Amino acid sequence: MRPTIARFALLAALGLALASCQSSPKTTPVPSGKSASLLAMEQVAIAAHKCWIASKDPAFKAYQMANELNSYSGTPRFLLVPAKHYGGKPLLVVQAQGNSSRVDVFGPLMNDPVGARIGSDIARWQAGNPSCAAAA
Repeated sequence: MRPTIARFALLAALGLALASCQSSPKTTPVPSGKSASLLAMEQVAIAAHKCWIASKDPAFKAYQMANELNSYSGTPRFLLVPAKHYGGKPLLVVQAQGNSSRVDVFGPLMNDPVGARIGSDIARWQAGNPSCAAAA
């Protein structure tokens, strides 16, 4: 009877050893959970900050950026507000809604001479080109 118990123990040990050598199951990448609107707005907001604010572009010197990308309303956005009045009325709103990657731009700055540049910059960034200037 002893050899049977010994064989069973050896067989169990071999089974455990073999199981531990198995490769771990392949897992599919976990989606980031970011909506299309948030992905689009992150891309545009990073470029806008780099090109308009951080570069100290003279056309945007009088403004500062209020980032609201972590909106729980499904409308990630950023605002340009007066540099000396951070809580002031937004002069430019750039936002996307829901599961759409379409970016909307509106506000009083769009009626100023810089409005055409804002529109072309946003369109270029939304298309995936993060450069600060349009190609000549």
